[in-house]
Amino acid sequence: MSNEGNEKIAQVALGTGGPQVGVQGLGCMGMSEFYGETDEAAARETLEAALERGVTLFDTADVYGSGANEEFLAPFVQARRDEIVLATKFSIVRKADDPHYRGIRNDRPYIRESVEGSLRRLGVDQIDLYYMHRRDVNVPIEETVGAMAELVQEGKVKHLGLSEVTGAELRAAHTVHPIAALQSEWSIFSRDVERTAVPAAAELGVAFVPYSPLGRGFLTGSFVHADKELAADDFRQFQPRFTGDNAAANAALLEPVRSIAAERGATLGQVALAWVQQRAGVHGLPVVPIPGTRRPSRVEENAAATRLVLTEQELALLEPIADKVAGGRYADMTHTSAGRE
Repeated sequence: MSNEGNEKIAQVALGTGGPQVGVQGLGCMGMSEFYGETDEAAARETLEAALERGVTLFDTADVYGSGANEEFLAPFVQARRDEIVLATKFSIVRKADDPHYRGIRNDRPYIRESVEGSLRRLGVDQIDLYYMHRRDVNVPIEETVGAMAELVQEGKVKHLGLSEVTGAELRAAHTVHPIAALQSEWSIFSRDVERTAVPAAAELGVAFVPYSPLGRGFLTGSFVHADKELAADDFRQFQPRFTGDNAAANAALLEPVRSIAAERGATLGQVALAWVQQRAGVHGLPVVPIPGTRRPSRVEENAAATRLVLTEQELALLEPIADKVAGGRYADMTHTSAGRE
């Protein structure tokens, strides 16, 4: 079913009081950085192809390409402003003279500086969904969300989101201002969020936006050993799951995914995405994954996955996988919800 049908994907409300969006969004990070070279023309075709299929949530961040991804999206967003729900983020700090440096800031002055920068680069008057990208534990989350709420009052932002927070942090944030969406990694390989974040989101009426629902491409079978197969500037070479013995062990875990895909005439990626999409019914909350791609053909494939419904027997085959995965999502997990639980 890899590219069956041309109909638009279904829509869902992005949290209580949130906007209507397609049940699958598009992660735009890889169009500017992290996954090797990009064909800009193909990337622009990908944006248009996504919108044609009913994908309306487009996800970026100020850190992607140090602002370059927001600038790349600007012409597309401006031309299709009324059709697009635009999400961007703040809080990850980089240094021009140290490409590996990553700091985190959640303080009010930084937030105000960041939103102005994003609005300028995107060329818009208002951001539809503004995320705190990572949590600075030295700043009370209530203070951070209070500063974000001011942006809503001023009309610079419509809805607020958080990324990689625990259930307790989400609850605390929600007391200050309604949170529309929580974005964290969630896939067949990565289910940390099911401990506290997903139950809290379901209780509060917060939508969940899984990033890396395809395990950064690993779940599609497109590579096994990142250090041997991917470009020198591909950051997956620094993620423990995709190198050395971990990579080989994890590749073997894909056999149930392969067998289901073969039986259903689907791709591995479609099975992985269908699993994530069906978490909505399992946990009782809106789930809008944002697989990233730079190719129109992959948009077609991913969108078709929204119509693939896995059986109970197939879901049972996939259930044990996450507990067997070797290696962490990142070398340092302290900036994630799992690192604080």
